[in-house]
Amino acid sequence: QVQLVESGGGSVQAGGSLRLSCAASRYTYLMGWFRQAPGKEREGVAAITSSGGRTSYDDSVKGRFTISQDNAKNTLYLQMNSLKPEDTAIYYCAARSGFGGPWFLPRIYSYWGQGTQVTVSS
Repeated sequence: QVQLVESGGGSVQAGGSLRLSCAASRYTYLMGWFRQAPGKEREGVAAITSSGGRTSYDDSVKGRFTISQDNAKNTLYLQMNSLKPEDTAIYYCAARSGFGGPWFLPRIYSYWGQGTQVTVSS
């Protein structure tokens, strides 16, 4: 089992920044950030492999969001800059123990955090 605890959500005006954190109880091979807005499906935002640090981003956040991790602390981060109202959603971190894909398919992840709300006002 892996426990994931997110923090860092909040409310910000458009153009602002937030940094999300996700503390994991142990190392996992693949970690990702997803978000879900009201009435919409959960969508992948960014993902990273713990071993080599390979990253992937959804086109909607490329150049604005950066995923990173501190393996010594088993902590995942999502730096979000130039936030837009359409980024408003509950953000979840997710973890997968082994190889698998595609990285933005929610069902390949076995472990999920409780979610943290991000609200961007115009």
